[in-house]
Amino acid sequence: MADRCPANFDETLISGHFDGELTQAAEQKVRVHLEDCDHCRTVLDELRTLRETTMSTEFHKPDDSQWNERPQTGASLVARGTGWIVAIVWAVFFAVYALWQFWQGSANLIERILVFGGLSALVLLFTSVLLDRLRTARTDPYREVEK
Repeated sequence: MADRCPANFDETLISGHFDGELTQAAEQKVRVHLEDCDHCRTVLDELRTLRETTMSTEFHKPDDSQWNERPQTGASLVARGTGWIVAIVWAVFFAVYALWQFWQGSANLIERILVFGGLSALVLLFTSVLLDRLRTARTDPYREVEK
């Protein structure tokens, strides 16, 4: 069997015919062509087989416990929340203290500007992403979806 229609027929029209997406004129053109072309009839049969196979295939769905990443108990929820708060507060204090020490200890103004400029850029980018995530979280229609 050849890879292409021997009559150089546009095989995308066969897919459109199969899906019922063609205009009346294009539909008539495909029907007339299918009467005479074994290759294109085979393509149409393959499309039917593919659709039947796809529609009848069953997929294994994991149970809900495999998707749930939230804490399972109240104590776990409190520990996770507290841990994040402590980690963020520690990181902020550590960064401020380190920057203050660097600012006081470095005699080179260009070094100070480069370090503060780079860190300021990172903080602004992180803040931008955080604000977008928080805004999206309020209006996300899929936030309740677990799978």
